Amino acid sequence: MAQANDLPAPLTADQFHTADPEKARIGQLLFYDKILSGNRNISCGTCHHHDLGGTDGLSLGIGEGGVGLGPKRTAGVGESKIRKRIPRNAPALWNIGHKSIRNIFHDGRLSISDLYGNGFNSPAEEWLPQGLDNITAAQALFPLTAQFEMAGNPKENQIAGAVHDRIDAAWPIIAKRVRAIPEYADMFAAAFDDINDPQDLTIVQIGNALGAFINSEWQSHDSPFDAFLKDQTPLPEAAQRGMALFYGKANCASCHSGPLFTDQKFHALGLPAFGPGRTRRFDPMPRDVGRMGESDALEDAYRFRTPPLRNVALTAPYGHNGAFPTLESMIQHHISPETSRNTWTRDMANLPSAPWLQAIDFTIQSDTREMARQNRALDITPIALTPNDIADLESFLHSLTGSSGNIRPLGRTNSVPSGLIVD
Repeated sequence: MAQANDLPAPLTADQFHTADPEKARIGQLLFYDKILSGNRNISCGTCHHHDLGGTDGLSLGIGEGGVGLGPKRTAGVGESKIRKRIPRNAPALWNIGHKSIRNIFHDGRLSISDLYGNGFNSPAEEWLPQGLDNITAAQALFPLTAQFEMAGNPKENQIAGAVHDRIDAAWPIIAKRVRAIPEYADMFAAAFDDINDPQDLTIVQIGNALGAFINSEWQSHDSPFDAFLKDQTPLPEAAQRGMALFYGKANCASCHSGPLFTDQKFHALGLPAFGPGRTRRFDPMPRDVGRMGESDALEDAYRFRTPPLRNVALTAPYGHNGAFPTLESMIQHHISPETSRNTWTRDMANLPSAPWLQAIDFTIQSDTREMARQNRALDITPIALTPNDIADLESFLHSLTGSSGNIRPLGRTNSVPSGLIVD
């Protein structure tokens, strides 16, 4: 049985950044409005959809140029087809509005910092504008400028072209698009005290509206585990045994700690490698070096941010590249990484067909030296667990699912002010 001093304090609403309802309503519309994308063909909600627990159900996402939603999304056709898979699994948005969050993204490349005088250390460095309310508002701006996520390819649209000049050159173009729509202009003027004229609307207010929506929409602290923490309501017997393992023999809580079940640090799990990788400019191979890509520190190679676990049962597949389709397979990897890698098969990765990308999807696995480097970087120690233990751990993880997990305050909107189709 887990000891009381091992367990986190209860998670409560007052631990989250506050969100003005009017701003959150604007954010909901923007979240599903493709007007924010370069080619007006993808929204934030395409890859973080309400029907899919705030994710897309894919191992590696299909960004701009793709067609459809979730596991049924295709890679597109003709000139508009995708040129590259999204290098990493779409992270869930649950509870990123918690005040304890210090960094975001699988490699932590956005973090709270005074380094550049705008409150954040980010890929935009000193060009990230001042005035963003919190880290959620800041993170909302970066998919808009990512070529294969929402911006599009050079020469296709103004936004994509501007990004290639400098990242902050794209944001005024996006803001101009939004304020040119009368409904948005009126809503922003009513909700934001610093907007008296449509020309006052900038990417800062857009980020803050998106942040207000994400922070309020994706809160979750009404799971059976929360009831256990607050009122000692017993968990189902299997989940109770799983909790004892989680905080005991299985040692899961050494990384998945605190009320959000993350230490917000970076660890190497030795996942099977595939996909285009989040390569650096000088990197000649389709690999993902994880945190080292941000820090340039060799000791950070192949390490990724510990993901939070609340509502984890709603957000398959798992791992920074979505290598494992089920909680059971992800647990199996944690207890025996070498065995897991040896038994992993390519069909476990949910990658929508894109024949023109097949040559690169798994090519990194043929680089024996790179695979040896990745396999040596391992921060988890194999342990012996029985099949029953694994089933109990899985039951405990299911106890982290909020009772309102699929019933959100605002949900998906049916229409947006731009008039574009909503996914």
